[in-house]
Amino acid sequence: MSDRCIADAISVLEELYSSLDDAYWEASSVDTKDRFYSLISATNHEMSELGKLSIQDHDLTYELVSREFQMAVHKLGDLEEGLEDSVLRARTALRLAEALKSLRQLIN
Repeated sequence: MSDRCIADAISVLEELYSSLDDAYWEASSVDTKDRFYSLISATNHEMSELGKLSIQDHDLTYELVSREFQMAVHKLGDLEEGLEDSVLRARTALRLAEALKSLRQLIN
């Protein structure tokens, strides 16, 4: 994803949101659920801001929009490092790892 356009960002964020949502429902502790909920909320806020753009803007270069998501990116990095401890189901962990890798490629 070297071009980092908004259309690509929307696709990456949708997959991230879906993976985080699955991880939330599969989490076994309230603390883990709270952590996932916070990340879901930040991702949703970023997608909401991008949703305000017109279709003609989707080929523009993507930059982080919301302050909430900018702060959550650091927590997503921490999640990526401790994924095995936070996500118990192998399929969800794989999907989330791929979504986090795509996000990292998008914003770096």
